[in-house]
Amino acid sequence: MDDRTVDRVFAGCLESLPPVSSKIVRIFTSSTFTDTTLERNTLMAEVYPKLKEYCREKHGLEFQVVDMRWGVRDEATDDHMTTELCMKEIDNCQRLSMGPNFVVFLGQKYGYRPIPTYILGSEFTQLRDNLNAMGNDGNLLDTWYRKDANAVPCVYILQPISSILVNFNNKRVPKLQAHDQATWWDTLGKMQRLLRKAALSLYQSTKMDKDAMHNYFMSVTEREVIRGILNVRNTKNHCLAYVRYINNINLQNLRRASQFVDIVNRNIDTESSKLLANLRDERLPAKLESTNLQRYTVEWIGREGLDKGTHEEYLQHFITHFYRNITKLVDRAMRKEDSSTQGQIITEILQHLHACNNSVKVFYGREEDLEKIREYIAGASDKPMVLHGEGGCGKTSMLAKSASLTSLWLAEAKPVLILRFLGTTPDSSGLTPMLTSLCQQISYNYMLPYEDIPDDLVPLTAHFKQLLSYASEEQPLMVFLDSVEQLTGAQDANKMSWLPTTLPPRVKIVVSCVSEENRDEVSQEYYLLRKMIDAKENFMEVRALGEDLAMNIIKQWMKNAHRDLNNFQWRVVSNTLSKCSLPIFVKLVFAEICRWKSYSRPQETHLASTVMDSIMMLFERIEIQHGKILVVHALAYITASKSGLSESELEDLLSLDDRVLDDVYQYHMPPVRRIPPLLWTRIRNDLPNYLSEREADGVSVLNWYHRQFKEAAKERYFKNQSMALYFHSSIADYFLGVWGGGRPKPFRYTEIQRHRFGLKDKEGEADRKVPLQPLVYYGKDGKVSRHNLRKFGELPFHLVRAHRFADLYSNVLFNYQWLHAKLTSCPLQAVLSDFEDACANTESQDGNREIMLVADALRLGGAILSQYPDMLAPQLIGRLLPEIAGNENVLKLLKQCDAEGPEHCSLIPVYHCLHTPGGPLKYSLEGHQFAVFGFCLTSDLRYIVSVSNKFITWDLSTSDLAREVVPGVEGIMQNLLLSPDNRHAVAYTNNNQTVLLNMLTGEYLILENPLPDGENVEGTQLSDSHLVIHGSHTWTLFNLKGEFQDSQEIEGERSILKMGFSDPDEYFLILWQGQQDDPELSLDTYVQGHPLTTLHFHSAMAFSEDQRKVYVCKEGRDGLTVYKRGLTAWDEESQLPSCGRVLLQLAILPPDLLNLIGTSMSGFHVWNLDRKEVRSVKLPEGVRNISIKALHSNSAVLSRDKEYLTAGVRKNLYVWSMKTCELLISLDAHFARIIDLTPLTVGVWNSVVTSSIDRTVKVWNLNNIFEQVHVIDRHEMQIDAISLSASKGLAVTVTRSCVGIWSMARGRLLARLADSPLGAIVTHAVVTQDGRYIVSSESGNILVWDAENHQVLFKEEQPAIKQVLLLDGDTKFGSVSRLGTVGEGRLQLVVRHLPSGEKIYDLEYPIRTLKPVTVTADGVYVVLVGYEKLKDTLMVHHVKTGTLLHKITPKYPNMKDFTAVVPLPNRVNQVALIDPDKGNIVDIKSKKFFRSLPRWGGRCTSDGRYGLVAPARGGLEIIELKHGKSLKTLIPKTAEGVFSNITMFTKTDEHVLYYHSGKNTLRLFRTSDGKMIANYRIQAELSSIETTSDGTAIVIGTVDGCLTVLHIADALKPDSLHKLGYFPSRNPKEEPMDTSEIKDGELIKGGEPLKEE
Repeated sequence: MDDRTVDRVFAGCLESLPPVSSKIVRIFTSSTFTDTTLERNTLMAEVYPKLKEYCREKHGLEFQVVDMRWGVRDEATDDHMTTELCMKEIDNCQRLSMGPNFVVFLGQKYGYRPIPTYILGSEFTQLRDNLNAMGNDGNLLDTWYRKDANAVPCVYILQPISSILVNFNNKRVPKLQAHDQATWWDTLGKMQRLLRKAALSLYQSTKMDKDAMHNYFMSVTEREVIRGILNVRNTKNHCLAYVRYINNINLQNLRRASQFVDIVNRNIDTESSKLLANLRDERLPAKLESTNLQRYTVEWIGREGLDKGTHEEYLQHFITHFYRNITKLVDRAMRKEDSSTQGQIITEILQHLHACNNSVKVFYGREEDLEKIREYIAGASDKPMVLHGEGGCGKTSMLAKSASLTSLWLAEAKPVLILRFLGTTPDSSGLTPMLTSLCQQISYNYMLPYEDIPDDLVPLTAHFKQLLSYASEEQPLMVFLDSVEQLTGAQDANKMSWLPTTLPPRVKIVVSCVSEENRDEVSQEYYLLRKMIDAKENFMEVRALGEDLAMNIIKQWMKNAHRDLNNFQWRVVSNTLSKCSLPIFVKLVFAEICRWKSYSRPQETHLASTVMDSIMMLFERIEIQHGKILVVHALAYITASKSGLSESELEDLLSLDDRVLDDVYQYHMPPVRRIPPLLWTRIRNDLPNYLSEREADGVSVLNWYHRQFKEAAKERYFKNQSMALYFHSSIADYFLGVWGGGRPKPFRYTEIQRHRFGLKDKEGEADRKVPLQPLVYYGKDGKVSRHNLRKFGELPFHLVRAHRFADLYSNVLFNYQWLHAKLTSCPLQAVLSDFEDACANTESQDGNREIMLVADALRLGGAILSQYPDMLAPQLIGRLLPEIAGNENVLKLLKQCDAEGPEHCSLIPVYHCLHTPGGPLKYSLEGHQFAVFGFCLTSDLRYIVSVSNKFITWDLSTSDLAREVVPGVEGIMQNLLLSPDNRHAVAYTNNNQTVLLNMLTGEYLILENPLPDGENVEGTQLSDSHLVIHGSHTWTLFNLKGEFQDSQEIEGERSILKMGFSDPDEYFLILWQGQQDDPELSLDTYVQGHPLTTLHFHSAMAFSEDQRKVYVCKEGRDGLTVYKRGLTAWDEESQLPSCGRVLLQLAILPPDLLNLIGTSMSGFHVWNLDRKEVRSVKLPEGVRNISIKALHSNSAVLSRDKEYLTAGVRKNLYVWSMKTCELLISLDAHFARIIDLTPLTVGVWNSVVTSSIDRTVKVWNLNNIFEQVHVIDRHEMQIDAISLSASKGLAVTVTRSCVGIWSMARGRLLARLADSPLGAIVTHAVVTQDGRYIVSSESGNILVWDAENHQVLFKEEQPAIKQVLLLDGDTKFGSVSRLGTVGEGRLQLVVRHLPSGEKIYDLEYPIRTLKPVTVTADGVYVVLVGYEKLKDTLMVHHVKTGTLLHKITPKYPNMKDFTAVVPLPNRVNQVALIDPDKGNIVDIKSKKFFRSLPRWGGRCTSDGRYGLVAPARGGLEIIELKHGKSLKTLIPKTAEGVFSNITMFTKTDEHVLYYHSGKNTLRLFRTSDGKMIANYRIQAELSSIETTSDGTAIVIGTVDGCLTVLHIADALKPDSLHKLGYFPSRNPKEEPMDTSEIKDGELIKGGEPLKEE
């Protein structure tokens, strides 16, 4: 394609379009039937499957073979359509095929020579007259040929055989059928002789030319060769011929010989031989290149003559040559094909431009509508235009016609036309590929690089909108998008948010969509566009054509088709169009009447009066024409599918369907038991434009283009429930791969086959050549190449509808591999929708409960799983372990997680450690990286909008993140507000920026501080038309385009505390003195621009919803005073009773707004406004409401039935009974302060929503408030340190308030130890290896605990303890404290006996900075870092005696301040001094410096041979410590941000851990091969970590006070996998093994339990 053509295509020019490049290799194979059976069968069985695979794998092409000798139905013979079908198929192959399109096999048989089906009227008269002149009776021709005057010019048509010989197709009475068939073949012979005689006579008398005469002598094969080769220009790239001669054919065996040569009257047919020789030996070689023509000569051998056994060498050469030649032609064609990105875009654009031209060809009338569109295109509107109407009203044609006229309407410019008929091609079906394609086309026209086009949908949408601004006066941009409802893949809450609502100059966008009265489900996009585009004049309804226009269009179409009707038939058409004139109906009518003949009987010229009935008639006709069983099953499979079927899938399904194959193969045995591809092709050709190709799951699939066709097909084929189950079950089996990968499927022979072929067996089996359906496809390198998205999309849908719930459970919902593969390749909601669909379609309560348990577990883990799908097994295990008893499917799933999960994540929780579904927590919505300082529910309560440094919208029904908008502002946003119509949101930042967000499109404006003199932004207000930004003394008014409109300043010393705004004339201000301890407030109200008298009050106030009443606290009065808005002032109306407390806040309570809630320090107070009574509830002792700002404190909300009051205070949710006012339950809701709380009570929802400093938004189901909650033991505060006792299986944890003793096998907090429970400050704790003693530091004391009896054995004061360590095989312990001030401090090490605490020695040294004390690897020496002579000095002491052995002042090259001293395990006399750049090895005995190891941070293996390098900027390597050489790169040096990390070897050195604080992930690597075997996303931020001595587990403590033990289940260590099954959590029925757990969770002082404060 030359550059000028490329430019024209990209510009959307509709004239002189080049053809569209194809994605199909489609070969027509021409041959005579009986003599090439061996070759064709061999190709079918051995070559075609290989070619199919070659084309798909190498070029992404579909390979199809059209073999007209395979699977042709009797009906095609009956109506003489075989030859015409052949010609049509050759044309289709030439039009569609990439490369080769025609192959002929010729032997010594000329083949079947039919008489013409159609004879031109003038020619038939000539022939008839000539026969009469020669004295021949032509009545036989008159019987079989009838004149059709509806053809222009008229033709004579050979009548269907069964219309005269009625038993020709009567298979039920074989004798009658045999009689009629014999009669037909005799009659055919007579007519052949008559027509040939007349034609020859006319030719000899020069009244007919040679070609016309030859038409009556020609075989079907010659006709095919003429069409496929002789009339073709470029045969070299498209055509092949194979010619085979057989020597010494045995004519004695006449029956067999007649299959290879033409026989007449028991002799060779010399006429046929001459015709064949002329074709085969003269015309064909003269036309075809020698490289494309292959000749074979073989001998006739044995009785059969030609057989696979006797001619194996010939066959092998033949199929090898065939395969090589076809692949050569395909490769040659693909080399010419532009497979670049640009080439693919051109193909996409061309498909739509051709579709436009095809649509415009048949468009007539509608001038008024076109004029409206012209006015829009040429006018000044800056909004898109929407064409809407019911399905089939002609929106597509109207859009196509107006697109074709833009160059005429804008003749003075060169408009760029962007045109897409959405849903008609794979790249126009999904939103992301469609937008990418639009951006590419726009970029080309305005000379912008493709590289700038983003991949992700959100930035892609923004880029598309930005590209529109490049339109110019010379090159205006016209975008036409048809059927926007066909788009899939919109992730947004608003499916149309990608469409810009305000257009730059010289840009016009015209879209079309469905709008039908009383059918909201199909009109969703129309209603969305109505909300988005605020210009009624830009919406144009496309209505039906009207009877007159419809009739004129039909007449024009008939004229173009060279057809006419008789008067009676035209009246039938007119009557029909008076009932319906929708374009889709007119099109269906036209297709039907084109088939009417002038001799058709009135009962054959019936038309339906509705679209549905017309479609039914079309289906019926196709069923009759192509065979009812085949058509019904083919169309039913497409209709049953969830999102369409590819041609290969449909072909496979039909090939597995023995009901279809029994019908197709009535009279012969196929070499491969598959459906002939041609059969479906013919059906599709009879449904032009009604089936469209679109993208689904990454594949091009066929589906109904018009909704009416899908509805009609459902009505026709799915009324019978058992048939619906059959089709869904068949598709389910296909995607399960039941018969894939060579597994033969059994079948029964039909009686006709058994009789005809003499079969003794009733049953057989055959490989149907259908693919296996793995979940994942792997490349040759063993890596995942792609996922089976088709299986993920279709299988669950069909198993549910086939009612195969056992298969659904085992293969989908409770199948680990399925869930993992689908999570890895699809959004979480796609996985959850399978569960929701199953729940909606099953009545089993037990089954439903298990389904919802897994679905809710996935939802709760959604934030992690969406990013880390490999965390599936840990998430399910951590959440569902308590539910395995009594839930068989959940148990099976968790067993799979244990067995197969380690393949993806080798860190598996030992016990239940995450929220279990089924309790009060419904969703935890995670996605914010900072505290969530505000959220709102949309007015329809469908979405939650939340803010931190970004806006996130969540879909409440699914917990899906529906939209994320990152405005890129500095600081954190707060005070989120939605406009009443929910079209806009506003929030301001702590840096005085205000962000105004369009909720429909995701576009936003950032407004810098508009207030004077550095006044800070303190609040915003938002109406449907205006935005207000206010500070302490000024408020400014903007419209919603961000344009400034007004500013007002408050007079006097008072400042604005709060503001309310409806419009510029209706607003209120609450003013105060600006002091928290001054409760005096005033209310200034403006109505219609006039102020009311100021209302003074104190402490708290609340408005009614309509703002006509206000409830306030008045000085000197108990209770609340109610004021009603008057004309000039607030008039006192009534008094509400006192609650007896000072109020911090007042609010009206949803859902009915008849209750008022007041917040006091000690609790909450609810006034019923009807009954004027108050009820109070108290917070627990020690818990208080605080007010950080006047009118602002914690609030509480009522449940839907007003049964409960719920409040969020500190980190907890408190729920009280409104009947008894008693506290019912306290929930540990967040692990940081709750910021906001809102009720969600609509429909079945009875929930509250909370947001917190901990960066989450949580939805709580109050209906489940008393459901059994599987408690996860946790501390109140974060875990600062962990110490492990291997022999007892205990973990000892340090939190600020206590020491915890945990069972590592069960995750139980066995005891909390604190010597002074009130106000204890614990800093350190270590446990001995045997688990008997714990040494801790608490509140300036050193303590020794008896770990079993929880008694304090020793206690002594020692302030400022910085380190506690066990020494000398746990027989001694040391405590390190700091004395003095920084810079002149001293270090003190006190060593005592364990457990007595008797002091052995203490050491004291001056220090510069405190560095940890180190014990050498053999435990003999203790190394301290002192400060002598202004230098850091190593002091080496004997552990047992404290004797000073050495003082070392380190010296080495590039010396820097070191932070730690690390003992080397393999050299007991050596330590490493770790500075920011390197590790420096020093011998403490010889006092020598050995070497520096760059980048080493001190972590090494237990043999001291290998170390770890982990820079803060990212990357992880294993180095050998002798020379510092890098051995393995575990994490490449990729930029992951500057975050802290923790790295270590496990105690057995088999694995390496890497914790990244930015990602909050724990990565685990195998040391032996460097492979990452786990990437574990920790639920809360990690605060401490330790590994067990046997190297099998990692123990982590987190900021939420939880302790999690993760077992290392390494696939290379089968024992580690096996061990999972023995954990107590996997065997819940077993008795507890550790009786010491009786004191679970009690806080211990000495030996006495104390209740925790």
